[in-house]
Amino acid sequence: MPDDGLHAEVERLKAENAALKAQATRGVSMKVSEKGGVSVYGLGRFPVTLYKEQWVKLLDIADDIRAFLKENDSRLKSKE
Repeated sequence: MPDDGLHAEVERLKAENAALKAQATRGVSMKVSEKGGVSVYGLGRFPVTLYKEQWVKLLDIADDIRAFLKENDSRLKSKE
């Protein structure tokens, strides 16, 4: 019954493909890098990787960043 094995393999590949597509469309994700930093995926072509202290500093000024973006909105470009 080689058709059964082939059918099972096709079904397995379909499931794997669906899982990969779901992972790609879920948006932003994070993981710990090899060097112990936090890598954020899904913002652009490459991940943004910073160490814990850097993320804390960045998050501490989140309101300042939002204000800056608002003040400079007319000069900033948005990716469509």
